[in-house]
Amino acid sequence: MNLPTKVTIIEVGPRDGLQNEESFVDTEVKKKFILQLVGAGIKEMEVTSFVSPKWVPQMRDAAEIVQAVPAGVKSIVLAPNRRGVDRVMETSINAVAVFVGVSNTFNKKNINKPTKESMEELIPIISELKKRNYFVRACISTAFYCPYEGKVAEADTISLCREFAEAGVDELSVADTIGMAVPTESFSLFSKIKKELPELMVAAHFHDTRKTALANIFAALQAGIDRFDTSAGGLGGCPFAPGATGNVATEDVVYMLQRMGIDTGINLDKLTEAIDLITPAVSRPITTGYYQLARKSN
Repeated sequence: MNLPTKVTIIEVGPRDGLQNEESFVDTEVKKKFILQLVGAGIKEMEVTSFVSPKWVPQMRDAAEIVQAVPAGVKSIVLAPNRRGVDRVMETSINAVAVFVGVSNTFNKKNINKPTKESMEELIPIISELKKRNYFVRACISTAFYCPYEGKVAEADTISLCREFAEAGVDELSVADTIGMAVPTESFSLFSKIKKELPELMVAAHFHDTRKTALANIFAALQAGIDRFDTSAGGLGGCPFAPGATGNVATEDVVYMLQRMGIDTGINLDKLTEAIDLITPAVSRPITTGYYQLARKSN
């Protein structure tokens, strides 16, 4: 089998995991959650989002959150537009994530612009960020399926990936936003992206709506992907993607990879403790496989 010896986990729980929570999660709890994730061995993390509090009130404490992240961690913040990027530049953060949906309908629902218009706005922003030595991550939503338009053509996703690569981004995060992809689709798309853009860092971002995320990760590994977005406790969901459930659980992915002999650098016991911390603050129970069994055994 074509498998790497090491995989990088990009933890998205503090941002993507919490953004859809209706009740505000206390800022101090978020800070402690981030610190415990770092203590478990997480080295790269989406910590928050500089978005309008009107649309995503959960992220209204972004400026305070970024101050709490310890040195030595690649802290990534999401900034969907010029205003968000300007706010990032007022902080010490040096890694920014921008995002666009392949699907026009999803993009309009999410940021009120069609995909082409979003790219026209983002390309000069990316250029400016690179001139200022920021690490830029491009999050590509609805890379497989759209909740409004259905199946997304591979060619459209690859074309958007190419546009971002030409704009100078450092990494692509390619997302199965509503969790409809299956392993054959995962292998096919990621094989083509790796062939098209062999020098660019590429991460796979799977939601576990239909319980195919681990299988999709295995298929992506076979396609040469060694970076994965995951969320502790399987937290998450997108407010603009009806029916989408949480991201694939960090603990389930780490368990699978470690059993396969693939190093992640993450301590599962400490990761479980981080999930213990955030569980009382979120609206739904944590039902991921590894976490449930770990707690039953104690």
